[in-house]
Amino acid sequence: MFRFLLSARWIGFAVFVVLLATVCTRLGFWQFDRLDQRLAQNEVITKHFKTEPVPLDDALPAGAQVDDESEWTRVTATGTYDVEQQVTVKFTTRDGAPGVDVVTPLVLASGDAVLVDRGWMPTKNTMGRPDVPSPPSGEVSIRGWLRQDNGATGQAIRPVDGQVRAISSVGLSKSVPYELVGGYLNLRSESPKPARALAAEPRPELGQGPHFFYALQWWFFALLAVVGYFWFARAEAAERDQARLTRSA
Repeated sequence: MFRFLLSARWIGFAVFVVLLATVCTRLGFWQFDRLDQRLAQNEVITKHFKTEPVPLDDALPAGAQVDDESEWTRVTATGTYDVEQQVTVKFTTRDGAPGVDVVTPLVLASGDAVLVDRGWMPTKNTMGRPDVPSPPSGEVSIRGWLRQDNGATGQAIRPVDGQVRAISSVGLSKSVPYELVGGYLNLRSESPKPARALAAEPRPELGQGPHFFYALQWWFFALLAVVGYFWFARAEAAERDQARLTRSA
């Protein structure tokens, strides 16, 4: 009754179903791996947010890069903003509204500098560089979160007309006259305060994200592929049996 399953068409269909189910199953496990990573990151963020800010030099020794463990560390730093090397990160949005992030190097006493994302402001979604509020002049003491460089490369991180598409100390290092500390800071507060403050980066979301339900969806697709194979096989067997009965009648 089911000998047709040995035909080339049905063997090919079976191979396709096995491959599809395997891929969907692996994608489900991958989503659970992503969930574990998300929960681990949440633990790191929570730990850092419960800890008092530490000097930038203590959190990130010379030559070190911000990594998964040091990201979100609350730090303090003192220096002078270099407005001449300031860039804006274009095509960023908040709640659907277009705008830019303003990134200004803070030159430290050592002569090195750290990139500071001073915050976001709404702008028209145009290619031109917008006018942005000036930071405090003279020596400034700041607090912020350590962040890793954006993983983008190429033109996205190299400034063109004072604009970039992603923040990266690597991308900006060739356009400034000093060494840059790896990574950057999300500004939370500064003293003295600026005449006009920018919108600070929101606190990171500490939820589990959609990974658990995505994993279940991928596993459902895998099950659906297998069940579908047997459903179509049974349907064709019934059709063949009906045709056989009709011919013998």
